[in-house]
Amino acid sequence: MARTKEFDPDAVLQSALELFWRRGYEATSIADLVEHLGIGRASIYATFGSKHELYLRALDRYAESGDPLLLDDLSRPGPALPGVRALVRRFAAEAASPADRRDGCFVTNTAAELASRDPAAARRVETSWDRLETLLHAALVRARAQGELPAGRDPRALARLLLVVLQGVRVVGKASDDPARVRDAAEQALALLD
Repeated sequence: MARTKEFDPDAVLQSALELFWRRGYEATSIADLVEHLGIGRASIYATFGSKHELYLRALDRYAESGDPLLLDDLSRPGPALPGVRALVRRFAAEAASPADRRDGCFVTNTAAELASRDPAAARRVETSWDRLETLLHAALVRARAQGELPAGRDPRALARLLLVVLQGVRVVGKASDDPARVRDAAEQALALLD
């Protein structure tokens, strides 16, 4: 007869996400997970598979929860560029904030730590970046159609530039004690939209 789980797998997954996000994949051992999650090693393996599978599920959870303001910033009715500017400035403010920058972005952290050698992690990073690029592109196409963006500007190239700037802001913000560095970079990127 199968035993009933004595823990909530959903809550355990959320707790694992928080630990991986804070410490990274390599710096988190199975022993760390056992201690942090409050469940046994066998329960982790039986419920989630390997440490790698648990990490990927945590990354999926993070991506699914998404940034609730992202769609709001980029798809509100009316002029499109104010939403793009608000998004870029928000990312820069978060990256410069001591409270937010400690952990950074879980997707960006995964890109830096694992994407070059872990195809499953790299696919998830690319999916997240594709989503952000698509939303930026749609907003910039709308901005060009509404006359906010000069006709000669390429919305796809600008969306890609902003994606790269946003990811760079997250990396630099996590490591730098100079908040002006990320704010200035964000403002210079936004100047290209004028």
